[in-house]
Amino acid sequence: MIRLKVHPQQLIPGCIITKQVLGKTRHPIIEMNTVVKEKHIQVLRHFNIDSVEVSDKLITGGHFTPKKITTATPYPPQQVQRKSSASFDTLYHNAVSAYKVMFKKWQGGSQIEIEQVRKMMMPLFDYVKDISLDLFLLHKVASKEDYFYHHGVSIALLSAYLAKKIGYEKEWIQVGIAALLADSGMAKLNENWLLKESRLTIAEYEEIKKHPTLSYRMVEDIPSMTQDMKLAILQHHERMDGSGYPIGAKEDKIHPFAKIIAVSDTYHAMTSERVYRRKQSPFKVMEEMLKMKYQKYDYPILQKFIDTLMNYTIGTRVMLSTGKEAYIIFVDCNIPTRPIVRVIDNDEIINLDEKRAVFIESIITD
Repeated sequence: MIRLKVHPQQLIPGCIITKQVLGKTRHPIIEMNTVVKEKHIQVLRHFNIDSVEVSDKLITGGHFTPKKITTATPYPPQQVQRKSSASFDTLYHNAVSAYKVMFKKWQGGSQIEIEQVRKMMMPLFDYVKDISLDLFLLHKVASKEDYFYHHGVSIALLSAYLAKKIGYEKEWIQVGIAALLADSGMAKLNENWLLKESRLTIAEYEEIKKHPTLSYRMVEDIPSMTQDMKLAILQHHERMDGSGYPIGAKEDKIHPFAKIIAVSDTYHAMTSERVYRRKQSPFKVMEEMLKMKYQKYDYPILQKFIDTLMNYTIGTRVMLSTGKEAYIIFVDCNIPTRPIVRVIDNDEIINLDEKRAVFIESIITD
């Protein structure tokens, strides 16, 4: 048997994979000795794999001769992602509406159609690297009534952006898709809990804690989703100290994708207006998260998340808890949530680390 290294575009059904196809993580995208089907070719295209190793013999016994790639681009032009002409705001609100429709179908018993999910999110992912601070302000456009659907789309964007910043050059889209589907299992629970205007009872909360497992079951048989994505969905509520759910996994037993989603999920949930709870300041939320940086979250991931936001805050106009507007003029990397600000109406300089009773209430974008 001769082994050939070919581009996925050169594959045909019946080829035999002779070496595991790996992404950036330890789990293979396609196992060794897999007989290629059209769905495998789509998976390789989805994850932008450059080359795979295959046998020169097909499963039928015939000889495999790779066809030449005639196009100058790795995939046909229609497969290349291009930025939509629509604005980010339009795409975002369209995605929230589409996600709501999808979720209603899941509640009715429909299965997840992963290509529809990708089609909905890819135009938004194309904007991720350009929207900077706006990404951390998505909570401002979430409505109390449709919070759940805003939350799904927002943590998908936040998680994808964070994964890209950490260095997942190919897998960052996988992280975003996994984040969107992390709460899909909620479709199998009592719909009234999504709309409840008071806090959940202990019994209701115990039921809600089943949703990561239910989400996992909804995606476990989808062939174009990697095991990394599925583990991220199952583990997105696990915490570093073992206090999370559904199984209480700790530290290195939690998949890196799940750790990314955990940070994005918590941030957006705490900064958003809920039917039973007022939204909190992003700076206040990050301060609270930093207090639990070793117990609950992967510290390097949390730090990257915070550093990314802080890179955009110099000169940003903010509202202080005193009701006064100010500009951020200096951020100490050791205490990023408590910068030095200049009050607009009287030019007073306030070091928020020294005045602990004062904090940034909100970021002003108008």
